[in-house]
Amino acid sequence: MDPSPTTYPLLSYVMSLLPFDGPAFNPQDPSATSSSTDPPHIVNQMPHLSSPNVLSSMIHAVSDVSQTRSFLQNLGPRPDHESVNMARSKLAEIVSSVTKSVEELGLCPRPLEVDLLEWRAFLVSEELEVRKEADKEKRTHKLILQLDEMHEAYEKLLKEAEQRLVKIYENTEKVGVNSQEVEEEVNEDVAMVLQETERRALERVELSGRRIRVLPQAFGKINGLLWLNLFSNQLKVIPEWIAGFGKLEQLNLASNLLESLPISIGLLQNLKDLNVSGNKLTALPDTISHCRSLVGLDVSFNSLSYLPTHLGRYLGNLQRLRIQLNKIRSLPPSIGEMSSLWYLDAHFNELGGLPDEIGRLKKLQFLDLSNNFTELRELPNTLGGLTDLTELYLSNNQICALPDTFGRLEKLMILKLEQNPLVVPPPEIVNQGVEAVKAFMDKRLHDKLEEEERKSSVEGNEDVQAGWLTCSSSWLKTHASDYLAVAVGAPKDTYLESNNDFI
Repeated sequence: MDPSPTTYPLLSYVMSLLPFDGPAFNPQDPSATSSSTDPPHIVNQMPHLSSPNVLSSMIHAVSDVSQTRSFLQNLGPRPDHESVNMARSKLAEIVSSVTKSVEELGLCPRPLEVDLLEWRAFLVSEELEVRKEADKEKRTHKLILQLDEMHEAYEKLLKEAEQRLVKIYENTEKVGVNSQEVEEEVNEDVAMVLQETERRALERVELSGRRIRVLPQAFGKINGLLWLNLFSNQLKVIPEWIAGFGKLEQLNLASNLLESLPISIGLLQNLKDLNVSGNKLTALPDTISHCRSLVGLDVSFNSLSYLPTHLGRYLGNLQRLRIQLNKIRSLPPSIGEMSSLWYLDAHFNELGGLPDEIGRLKKLQFLDLSNNFTELRELPNTLGGLTDLTELYLSNNQICALPDTFGRLEKLMILKLEQNPLVVPPPEIVNQGVEAVKAFMDKRLHDKLEEEERKSSVEGNEDVQAGWLTCSSSWLKTHASDYLAVAVGAPKDTYLESNNDFI
């Protein structure tokens, strides 16, 4: 899992300072670079590596590798070529089998007594069942291929990170290293803010659109800062010392060049609004879930492929979550713990579905799942639990049928279903608007429940009848045997003899 020292010498050295578990490396702490863990040869060859400033820059530059390493550590080692080839072969077989089954369904003649609309619905239901079973069978094989792809992407990430570190070191050699020499020249606007803090305490700092490339460490000493706007600059790194802004409530880092966020961001316990949209983020630090005061989180327009597993664990106050325009394939089940969430925008991603826990978002009013294209094929039945939902956007997906519980969305007023191969409900119902769709789905669910109840009742009656027949048969056998015994001259029953008047 760790990069090879032979192939990635610089990266291997920097990553050795970032263990899987334990406290984050503090570049200002000389003890963190003890000779017991430093590879001597690389330190001798590259003496500037002993500088805390250089190491700090390098650690920030490989945060994406560190996060990916931790993520893959939980998933396991890369599968071998034989397993990958076998998984591909099995998936091809399953796809072929599904295609054959669907074709056979399409050739089934419609019984004359069955209405055309009902027959279509039946065929769709059968096809969905076939595909659902196939998806279950595919799951294990897909996981193998996805794990292989992740490890392959990790290898590419290692190469890019090594190149970044080499450039950082080469630039350091050109500039020289002292306490502040690795930092670029402080932006004039930032310098003015620092001068202002010497005269009075600042609660709000507005620095949007100033072409800022670096934040000097002195900036982190602004006590009492509540509001910081760094929108539309050229920041590539946010230093770990941002954790010193303990009172910060609003932070706007949108439209910069950030490839990662500092791990220490989780220490901003008072942060209410965080905007990091329009950057180059490929992952979010797990610690972001510790920003318990967050009300609004915007990570849209990045390159995220997943969200932290425990993102929702402590974000019970979060009301607005914007994750659109990423490459996210799934939402973590912990999203169901965001009990205050009323706005969720996830359009233009690669979502293959929603976790069942989505139905626990009782306050959700706005949900945009449009433009997930070929990936989004079905929605969970728990969707019916979103009783406060008023707007739902599902355009440009591959949804064939809405969940049976859809009719329970009583407050739904806006529904967009364009560009979906919908059969349930049929197009003529969809064209009548959201109320017609809700009524159709509500009736469909009611009919299903009635049919299930009828079947259950019939099965119950059959069990009762079977029991009655068993008892009756036993009774008849007993009395028939008595009668036959008398008829053939067997000993007579004393009870019958004493009751001749009734015979």
